[in-house]
Amino acid sequence: MLLSIKFQSLLKVKTKLKKNIMYIVIYEFKVKENCDHKFIDSWKILTNLIQKYEGSLGSRLHKQKDLHYLAYAQWPSKEIFENLGKKLPESASEIRKKMKDSCEEIKTLHHLEVIEDLLKKN
Repeated sequence: MLLSIKFQSLLKVKTKLKKNIMYIVIYEFKVKENCDHKFIDSWKILTNLIQKYEGSLGSRLHKQKDLHYLAYAQWPSKEIFENLGKKLPESASEIRKKMKDSCEEIKTLHHLEVIEDLLKKN
């Protein structure tokens, strides 16, 4: 009986997640020599603006090796991601330029839909 109730509860959560499919974008950055701090600072400011004005769920920045970074950006839906940039303040353009100028290369590696989300919530 208890197992049945837990299973039904899990199905309700799973159904709710499927209605609101999260969308993930993974980026790769190759940063110019001596520009790590400039890149990280501008990435943080731009990410916070995108979260505040565009509805992003946030992002994580990972260091692969010296001068190479990956970012994992999470969105409530693909539609919200596709409308990115329409609500940002003018200051975001300057910050985006600083971030791009600190990089030799920026690639979008993947666009992904979340199928299952088992990350622990705080």
